[in-house]
Amino acid sequence: MPGGGRLEGRIALLTGASRGLGAAVAVRFAAEGAHPVLLARTPGALEEVDDRIRAEGGRATLLTADLCESGKIEDLAAALFERFGRLDILVAAAAELGPLSPLGHYDPQTWSRVIDLDLTVNWRLIRALDPLLRLSPAGRAIFVTCALGREPAPYWGPYAVAKAGLEALVRIYAGEVAKSSVRANLVDPGAMRTGLRARAFPGEDPGSLPAPESLTEAFVRLALGECRENGALVLAQDPELAPGPGFQVCA
Repeated sequence: MPGGGRLEGRIALLTGASRGLGAAVAVRFAAEGAHPVLLARTPGALEEVDDRIRAEGGRATLLTADLCESGKIEDLAAALFERFGRLDILVAAAAELGPLSPLGHYDPQTWSRVIDLDLTVNWRLIRALDPLLRLSPAGRAIFVTCALGREPAPYWGPYAVAKAGLEALVRIYAGEVAKSSVRANLVDPGAMRTGLRARAFPGEDPGSLPAPESLTEAFVRLALGECRENGALVLAQDPELAPGPGFQVCA
């Protein structure tokens, strides 16, 4: 709905935007009037998302980068400031599952890669983009988590550890920005029909799971300038999110 959406004119950076949940949120944000900046490692998949956005009358900016590479996030922040002068919304959806394995079977390189992308990169995004979010009249930072961060299970090693650390990280950040115009929150989308889920559960029927496109309302509400939630964990599959006014918030 370009021209009359709830996020009209807001600049939104989305990591992991080439597929799955990140792509779905990007398309929804554009439909709500935002200008999404799509970030991922592969340009081909990003262009497909851009085609979906353009087909609905929206516009996007495409950026390719491996956020784990030194200096890339700082370069990203500088480019956003030069182009837009601020950042209104950050959605950090990029994630790496890694193999499911006993802890002692992970090689250090695999462990480091998952922890880096799923946890450390999010700290570096906060570090580099917080000044841009503070330049917005209503900066909003939204991070994607899952139940394994609160209820770790065997064989999920670095992924579960990273999600537990992410939840602590975001709540710390939320406390630090509480007296500013910035708000930081977490969304747990639950089980959904994505490639990451399929790698973890190859025998599962994907048709039994909700599509990521059906789980974007929580992100829209947390991205609104009038949203006052801070340090909250929102369950995207809460029935009240569509169409009810409330959130299911986990303290």
